[in-house]
Amino acid sequence: MKLSKVLGGAALASLLAALPAFAQDAAAPAAETVTAVVDKGDVAWMLVSTMVVIVMTIPGLALFYGGLVRAKNVLSVLTQVFMGFSMIAILWVAYGYSLAFAGPTEGGLSAFVGDFSKFFLSGVTLESTSATFSAGFELPEMVFVIFQLTFACITSTLIVGGIAERMKFGALMAFLAIWFTFSYIPMAHMVWAAGGFLFEKTAYDFAGGTVVHINSGVAALVAALILGPRVGYMKEPIPPHNLVLTYIGAGLLWFGWFGFNAGSNLEANALTAVALVNTILAPAAGALAWALGEKITRGHASALGAVSGAVAGLVAITPAAGFSGVGGAIILGALAGVICLWAVVNLKPLLKYDDSLDVFGIHGVGGIVGALGTAIVANPSFGGYPLDGYDMGGQFMIQLTSVIVAVVWSGVVALIAMLIVKALFGGAKVSEAAESDGLDLSTHGERAYN
Repeated sequence: MKLSKVLGGAALASLLAALPAFAQDAAAPAAETVTAVVDKGDVAWMLVSTMVVIVMTIPGLALFYGGLVRAKNVLSVLTQVFMGFSMIAILWVAYGYSLAFAGPTEGGLSAFVGDFSKFFLSGVTLESTSATFSAGFELPEMVFVIFQLTFACITSTLIVGGIAERMKFGALMAFLAIWFTFSYIPMAHMVWAAGGFLFEKTAYDFAGGTVVHINSGVAALVAALILGPRVGYMKEPIPPHNLVLTYIGAGLLWFGWFGFNAGSNLEANALTAVALVNTILAPAAGALAWALGEKITRGHASALGAVSGAVAGLVAITPAAGFSGVGGAIILGALAGVICLWAVVNLKPLLKYDDSLDVFGIHGVGGIVGALGTAIVANPSFGGYPLDGYDMGGQFMIQLTSVIVAVVWSGVVALIAMLIVKALFGGAKVSEAAESDGLDLSTHGERAYN
């Protein structure tokens, strides 16, 4: 859990209050004389983590999605992810960072959003710093800004998979901008910023189970429902056009997830290694569990199922990466593999929604499994690493609260955002003729393959 997400003395005081052991140390007179230091090793690790999370999105997510759509739509998906990343990166430094992590820690709307005091990174200097997990250690503020930028970008672009092959490009970009502003930013603030509603409840979310996966998964589902299904959905096969691209994308996602999860410790130490090994074990268990479930229920274990199970395991371990022991990570990953398989193979056809690339089935459902499971795998009796004051039953209820908040908040914002873009663009869905031709040609005037 990123317990050091805001800057300055008030933020550090909130951090210490959330971590009683640290607060006890801070109460000692000697602690007042300690000067926080910036460790170059921590800075180097965080810069590397930031870069690999970018690889996780472009090209990782883009290729993963690109292989899953039909050949006539592969460039459209690549473009949507690439341009979505580019837009959100600029919005993040313009106002996203400020609203997520600046401002007062109490009073007014501080439980839900920050303020504009860091507008376009005003006040972010070479000297300004952000606290880390350990008392006495800090990061340069700019390092924290750009690390968090990558989270905002990948969360927003994950939604592309839910509406793939049928949404107007301009409408999608407008939707992502609105949703980022009114859903991602408040959720990041509530969970990770001192004074945030769920932060103050001590919700466990090490790297983004609620902020990233449930948030984007629910938005993708709502957008898909409002947009309507693709032409021929559930009437004719709509197979992936290139699973080799998907396999490469999955590998890049897994690689990038090391920065995503292990980087979220904000330091290079033993707990970072715990998060990293859990990011190996959970997806491995998810891949095996999904493949076994396919074999039992469908008679074969597919390549697509293996990579889907791995992603489900990655999603589930994200909120628990620094709280779970290795045994808990394996169990959590396996559970996510089985439950997400059911969501994709059984729940989606039952409810007949066209979540094109199963963003809700894997990220939404897997995020819920992970967020709730974190309360259990953090138990020290199971090898976990909880915060002081941990109680499994009480923590489970806190986690359940955070899941409900994420589902409702993202769902409402996504619904309103879709209604706005439909009005602005005269409908958000491309014409049947454009969909039949493929978005590569009808929207971007080019083809991936000649």
